[in-house]
Amino acid sequence: MTSPSPDPGSPTARDVQYKGAPLDSERGPGLGCFWSQVVVLLVLLVLTPLSVAWQWPTWLSAALLILVLLLLLVAGQTVIFLLRLVAADRRAAGRRRPLASSTPTVGELEDQASGTAPSEDPSPASPGEPPGDAGGGVRE
Repeated sequence: MTSPSPDPGSPTARDVQYKGAPLDSERGPGLGCFWSQVVVLLVLLVLTPLSVAWQWPTWLSAALLILVLLLLLVAGQTVIFLLRLVAADRRAAGRRRPLASSTPTVGELEDQASGTAPSEDPSPASPGEPPGDAGGGVRE
């Protein structure tokens, strides 16, 4: 998913760090692992209160409750990891311009100010106008 950096020893600004190294999409849990966790979590979320209503042994209901809490923790960590994968993939692809935008984005304005990348906007604002008023009026 992510493009490899030129030198594997030195991370670039585009690399997302995970445990001190660039994030590798091939390591760690995937979507299949996440969805199986969600299915088990949903089953336990329904079964835990029913175990109390059906008067199962107290220790079993308590064990189901503890299992639900642990599974919530693990599923939450998996979601965070998967979101970091998405972030790494998007950073590797570079900045993307919104489809309906006719004015420069905040990121493009920051790039212009720092001089790192020219804007791809075909109609830049004149020097006297603020960046948001390139069209000469209020937009909705």
